[in-house]
Amino acid sequence: MTNGPILRVAINAPLSRLFDYLAPVSGQALPGCRIRVPFGRQTQIGMIMEVAAQSELPAEKLKRARALVDERPLLSDNDLWLIQFTSDYYHHPIGEVVASALPAALRQGKPRDTIIQKIGLTPHGAETDLDALCKRARRQGELLGIVRDAESISFTELDEAMPGWRRLRAGMIEKSLIEEFEVIDDSLSKGLANIEQETGPRLNSDQDTVLKSIREKSGFSSTLIDGVTGSGKTEVYLHLIQDELAAGRQVLVLVPEIGLTPQLVSRFRRRLGLEPEILHSGLSDTARLSAWRAARSGSAQLIVGTRSAIFVPLKNPGLIIVDEEHDSSLKQQEGLRYSARDLAVVRAKKLDIPVILGSATPSLDSLQRCHDGAYTYLQLPRRAGKAVPPLMRLVDLTRHDAYEGLSQPVIDAVEKTIAQDGQVLIFLNRRGFAPTLICTGCGNVAECARCDSRMTVHAGSNLLKCHHCGAQRGIDTECLECGSTCRPLGHGTERLEDALRSRFPGEVITRIDSDSTRLKGTMTRALAMATSGETRILVGTQMLSKGHHFPNLTLVVVINADQGLFSTDFRGGERLAQSLIQVGGRAGREERQGEVIIQTAFPGHPFWTELFSGGYARVAGSALAERQNAVWPPFSRLALLRASAVKREDAHRFLERARIMAEAADIDGVRILGPVSAPMERKAGRYRAQLLLQSRQRGCLHQMLDSLRISLEGSQEARKVRWSVDVDPIELF
Repeated sequence: MTNGPILRVAINAPLSRLFDYLAPVSGQALPGCRIRVPFGRQTQIGMIMEVAAQSELPAEKLKRARALVDERPLLSDNDLWLIQFTSDYYHHPIGEVVASALPAALRQGKPRDTIIQKIGLTPHGAETDLDALCKRARRQGELLGIVRDAESISFTELDEAMPGWRRLRAGMIEKSLIEEFEVIDDSLSKGLANIEQETGPRLNSDQDTVLKSIREKSGFSSTLIDGVTGSGKTEVYLHLIQDELAAGRQVLVLVPEIGLTPQLVSRFRRRLGLEPEILHSGLSDTARLSAWRAARSGSAQLIVGTRSAIFVPLKNPGLIIVDEEHDSSLKQQEGLRYSARDLAVVRAKKLDIPVILGSATPSLDSLQRCHDGAYTYLQLPRRAGKAVPPLMRLVDLTRHDAYEGLSQPVIDAVEKTIAQDGQVLIFLNRRGFAPTLICTGCGNVAECARCDSRMTVHAGSNLLKCHHCGAQRGIDTECLECGSTCRPLGHGTERLEDALRSRFPGEVITRIDSDSTRLKGTMTRALAMATSGETRILVGTQMLSKGHHFPNLTLVVVINADQGLFSTDFRGGERLAQSLIQVGGRAGREERQGEVIIQTAFPGHPFWTELFSGGYARVAGSALAERQNAVWPPFSRLALLRASAVKREDAHRFLERARIMAEAADIDGVRILGPVSAPMERKAGRYRAQLLLQSRQRGCLHQMLDSLRISLEGSQEARKVRWSVDVDPIELF
């Protein structure tokens, strides 16, 4: 055992532990500071999580840290607590959690503050006769005059004011006319802007009741706002945000997808008169670091971001809002598999501030927490203003043939809507031209060589693409097996767009999916065209189903909803209802009533009876009752242990070893299911398998995972596989 001070450092490595180091020769090492340490044969940048009095390791085993990166802590105690909690709850290596929480530039050891290099006058330079200097050395005189007028000036500003000034720098410093120095850039945030604030609509009685209920609470509270689409949840958010800004506190707003940010940010900008800071994966490293610094310094009053923004430091936190809290995009599906919604609640409790969860289709997990009394449940049951709920009806595809995916009743409805100067949204959650390519002779289907999946036809680029691994090749005109002609089978958004252009040649049609909006700026332009009404027919995937407000939209058509009726996932019914309610909610949000048409080949399915008779509330109530009987979440806790390997037997051997370890732990109340192959067993050339752990008691499940992860990290079988632990998984594949 070695006496301290001992630095306990998190290093970006797949090991569930901190590493002990002796303090560097100089500097005060504090928790929250980055530090350079020897790690194997390399030097790594780690994060000091603790400073301990002693280490369990003998002195000869301890290495000395090389140098501090930060003179003062980069992260606060609350930030470090959130990182530690995330590592513990999701059973993920703490060094990788730190890496997820920091912008790339900070992980690489770059300065936490923006440093500006400046030129200033020396006392001698201030007293120098400028005219005399200009006669002797004209350029030096010009430079001295610029610096004197500005008192001090940055290198960047001088580059613009006097190109070539740098050649004069050394000589003038030698003459003691000027001096160089560095300052920290404190103009981090866009902050308050010269934006004229709009006055919002007057709150209705439901909104006023919800707002008053939230304002009555102090300190931590977790509130679920269950508001139908168009009920004005954002108006409630705006009033709460204004409260916090007026009190000098910061607000963090989480949204599930980048596509939802432009309209929301624009609305915040107009109503609040400030420029929100944006944080999402589409930003450059420089822009992300700038927003992170602004949030940390407190100069960013309002931060809007996707799931990773949950880790951003806040100097004066006042409120966290999670919009569309039900959305699966709030759960990270690779690497550190965390739920930003759940971490928002945990973080708000630690900070003793309120957290607001909003949705028109709340997750069953959140609804059950309301039933249990953990969350406050508030409703907005009516649409704001004069808007009324859309009418919903089914089109029976067993009675009406569909041409290129469109039945005659749908075509008639689209024609009528356009004739009445309305706007149409055609929803199909399947991108590409067609989901598969089939041989007309032998029936052979184009499959991915690396995955257990079919290739999707993309006619625009004349390619077959795998949406799972990214593999692509040219479209086969003839079957590779028998030589017969191949043709696309089924419909994607690309094919649907072509069919609509043929049917409605004079109308502006815009497709919005991840293919059509890949280039920077295309999503913003497409949404602007839709919002203005220039686009008459919108074709889109899930990207269009939530959060957007299109004033002229009066008809929504759902092309293929049947896949969700027969999902093997126990959450299939919940997700189908959420998707339909969300996309249907885009219709009729102004004065004209909207209509939602759903094409189905199974009109007699009991799901439709529940949805049409009682809406989402009845579907959710029925699903909760089924889950309770089957002891599925939220009435139990799940953890999924995943493994993939080049050889199928290696993945199964690893999970079989995990099963034996789990059984040996002998923890009561934990059910072990598997191992089994994943539903899509082969993906990107690797075989996948999984082991499911289930328990009614969260504590028992985590006790087993604690011992299991440490044991597996050191096992021989782990060396041949990639493996991960997914706590509270939302996808069982």
